[in-house]
Amino acid sequence: MTAMGDGEMAGRYCSSVVTAAAAPTNVIAPRRSVYRHMVELWSYRELLGNLIRKELKVKYKKSSLGFLWSLLNPAMYIVVFTIVFQVVLKANVPYFPIFLLSGLLAWTLFATSLGGATGSITGNHTLVNKVYFPREILPLAAVGANCVHFVLQGIVLIGAIALSPVDFDLRWLWLVIPTMLVLLIFASALAIFLSAVNVYARDTQHILELALLAWQWLTPMIYAWRLPADKLKEHGITTSLLLLNPMVTIVVTMQRALYGQHLQDGKQMLPTGGQWWYLRNLGITGAGAVILFILAMRLFSRLEGNFAEEL
Repeated sequence: MTAMGDGEMAGRYCSSVVTAAAAPTNVIAPRRSVYRHMVELWSYRELLGNLIRKELKVKYKKSSLGFLWSLLNPAMYIVVFTIVFQVVLKANVPYFPIFLLSGLLAWTLFATSLGGATGSITGNHTLVNKVYFPREILPLAAVGANCVHFVLQGIVLIGAIALSPVDFDLRWLWLVIPTMLVLLIFASALAIFLSAVNVYARDTQHILELALLAWQWLTPMIYAWRLPADKLKEHGITTSLLLLNPMVTIVVTMQRALYGQHLQDGKQMLPTGGQWWYLRNLGITGAGAVILFILAMRLFSRLEGNFAEEL
C-alpha cells in the first residue's frame, strides 16, 4: 500500500466525512466491544468508500494503462505457469489456465490484501495523527481495493472459460458466494491483526512476505490436490490433514465451482465429495474465520490507544 505523504491528500478524501460523522470530542478508549467497533465502522462507511477509491487512484497514478494492469497480471500468470508446468514439467492438468486462475485469483486477493493492510496504519501515520476515525478502516480499505482488482481479474477467467471447452457445471457455481464470504472474513481478520502488530513490530511486513511465499506453495492451486493427497495416503495419513490450512478449503472449493474437473483419467484432480462436503468444510473454516475476526478486533482495540506514540 502506498503511503499518503501529505495531509492535504488525506483531507480531500476524508475530512468531510470525518467532520460529519465524528463527535466533537471522541477519545479512543481501549477494550471497546466488538459490537461497538462494528457500529462505528458502519457509521464511517462513506469514509471507507473514499479510502478504497484513494487506494485505487494512488496505485495507478500516472500509469498509462491504469486498470488494464489488473487484467494483464493474471494473463501473464497463465502464460508463465502454463509453459513451466504443462510444457516443461508435464503436469498434464487439463484446461490448465482455468484450473490455475480459479484458485490463483482467490489466493491473490488474500495475499495482496494482507500485504497492503499490514503497512496501512504506519503508512498513513499523518492521517492517523490528524483526525479521528475508526483505525480499522485503513486495513479494511486495503481489502476493499483488492476486491476491485479481483473483479477485474475475474474478467480474464470468464474469458478463458468462454473460449475453452471445459466441462463447466452451473450447478456448482453458487459455491462461489459462500467461498468469497469466508475468504473476505478470513482476510479481514488477518488484515486487522497484522496492521496493529506492525505498528509495534515493523518486521511484521517482512515476515509476512516469507510466510505468504511458503503458504502459497503449501496450497494446491498450481498443482493438483491429488499430489499431496496421494503422498498422505502412502503414509497412511488422512487427506483431511490438508484442510487444516484454511486456504486449501477456499481454493479447492473455488476450483470445484469454476473448473469442475474433479476427475481426469480416473485420477483425482480435486476432492470428489459432493456439494455438502465442500459446504461443510467452508462452514468450519468460516466459523474459525469469525472467531479470528473477533479476536483481531479485540487485539486492535487494546493496541490502538498507543498508535500515536508509536508512530
